[in-house]
Amino acid sequence: MSADATASKPPLDDLMMAMDVVDTLRHDERIAVKELGDDLRDEQMVERLRQIYKSQGIEVPDRMLREGVQNLRQNRFVYSPPAVGFQRTLALLYVTRARWSKWLGILLLLTVAAVLAWRFLVILPRERAAEALRIELTETLPADFAALPARIAGIAIVPEATARAETLAATGLAALAAKDAEAARKARADLMALEARLLQTFDVRIVSRPGTPTGVTRIPQANRNALNYYLIVEAIGPDGTALLQEINSEEDGSTERVGIWGQRVPKATFDAVRADKQRDGIVQDAVLGSKARGKLGIDWQKPVDAGAITKW
Repeated sequence: MSADATASKPPLDDLMMAMDVVDTLRHDERIAVKELGDDLRDEQMVERLRQIYKSQGIEVPDRMLREGVQNLRQNRFVYSPPAVGFQRTLALLYVTRARWSKWLGILLLLTVAAVLAWRFLVILPRERAAEALRIELTETLPADFAALPARIAGIAIVPEATARAETLAATGLAALAAKDAEAARKARADLMALEARLLQTFDVRIVSRPGTPTGVTRIPQANRNALNYYLIVEAIGPDGTALLQEINSEEDGSTERVGIWGQRVPKATFDAVRADKQRDGIVQDAVLGSKARGKLGIDWQKPVDAGAITKW
């Protein structure tokens, strides 16, 4: 910086004094408000300032006093806030950034977390479910409706089983064409149950053990003068285990999967089994019928009637 430029600037002491003069005027209400409001001459204001500083033992040049009066009129050394506007808003945001940036960061993190949660907990499972349904309707179920009837045809030895499989497969394919997933799944489940039924082999054996009756009688609601006879039986597989069977009760029309049920028989069959058990307490001829592989129904070895019960 050149010497001339340095010399043109007022000394620091002069600047501080000018600021002090203006501050004195601003805080002296009688001068800064009342006298200025009465538009008194500058010389009177200078005189008043001279007396104030003299009472404090401070000698201030008249030049500094006059400059202070002029500066007060020009509002120098007074902070004037910037006008409300975009630039002022930006400045305030910058100054207060330490306070609001923390909350902005938290809000941003919460927003990102919400978006990710929506993506992984809602959108992706929905997309996976839609894709799984598409594969099931276009690949899995059509393949099952082709494979299951073929397998059943290879097992069945009765024509009604093959015809039933073809009907169920046609029903399932029609459901697929209508995009009815529930109906198609039911048709597949029925085909699988049909296959499982054909594969089953068991004997229907008359129960003969303590704590369980071998036979029971019932008076039907429709005819109080009649008497129905039932032998208590179970389906025993080749390994000796009891197999659950779907039995429709003729008393209330309900269908249940049970391991033991009452099979309705003629009185003659009932009496023959009762006489067998009375001889030694054991039913010697205990096999009432057999279910062979590839068949749907039971081949009865003794006369039976249509009808069964599940409770007695």
